Amino acid sequence: MNERVYVQTNDAERNEVIAFDRSGDGRLAPLGSYETGGRGTGKPHLASQSSVVLSDDGAWLLVANAGSDELSLFAVEPDGLRLADRVASGGSAPTSVAVSGDLVYALDNETPGISGFRLEGGLTPIEGSTRSLSADADPAQISFSPDGRTLVVTERGTNAISTFAVDEHGFADGPETIPSSGATPYGFDFADGAVVVTEAFGGEVGKAAASSYSLTGGLHPVSSSVADTRSEVCWAAATRDGRFVYVTNFGDGTISSYAVDHGGAIELREAVAASTRIGEPGIRDEAISRDGRFLYAIDADAQRVFGWSVGDDGRLEPVGEFGGVPATVAGLAAS
Repeated sequence: MNERVYVQTNDAERNEVIAFDRSGDGRLAPLGSYETGGRGTGKPHLASQSSVVLSDDGAWLLVANAGSDELSLFAVEPDGLRLADRVASGGSAPTSVAVSGDLVYALDNETPGISGFRLEGGLTPIEGSTRSLSADADPAQISFSPDGRTLVVTERGTNAISTFAVDEHGFADGPETIPSSGATPYGFDFADGAVVVTEAFGGEVGKAAASSYSLTGGLHPVSSSVADTRSEVCWAAATRDGRFVYVTNFGDGTISSYAVDHGGAIELREAVAASTRIGEPGIRDEAISRDGRFLYAIDADAQRVFGWSVGDDGRLEPVGEFGGVPATVAGLAAS
């Protein structure tokens, strides 16, 4: 499998994916830039997680074009990316994408809702699959549960989390919505059977936190608002074994780590497990490589991608910082 990192430029006129090759020691080297055929917003980053995602088998890369209301599909090939399809997202301003097997769902922000597609060499809309969220949802992320049977969506505007049950035909039933344990639920990832969700608390200084929820029989809180003592937490990435979750704190350029127990409860492990430019805002989206060895994060204000090796004990060690991305850079996926 190709070992790479992908980000999107989010350019308002010509959105592109920038690809990096990843070496065995985690360092990145530029591979190329590939036009999505769509447009980004041109703003400094997208306020979302998972605007760039890989399919389960790593053969496809999906990108949300928030400025042109489209999804782009790339085939991942040995020498780079090949644009395979571009389709309307089903609404306005798609900012997050979920994929499970041959099923894809897009999350639209300006017309809050989700729409489904089949991934079969291209993207085919599933007629009748669009589901609405509340008008004030301001949704941040959509993702499938590991078994593919549930879609989870965070709603910053209503301080809520919604779930949809996905049937064998790919249709999403719902939403079932519960209040978030803390204010401004944002990014999330799955760890040891639980969903770990960041809580930005409206950007209030020192109020960043995360909560965990069980998915058994619906969404139920396990750990409520475990503070990381930092500011403006937004993105989350879990280790492959589900023992640790890393969250990025935009407000001061830090990454905090949480330990996850077998019941899904979380506790703060390190308030500052790593940093890009400590004390400076800018760190945003993040992803862990598929082999679980490396964590990468965007610092858009620094116009760089930073990398760390992930130890068996959850500790992070820097492997380098890599330029070549614009201030509007958004989304990050790693193979």
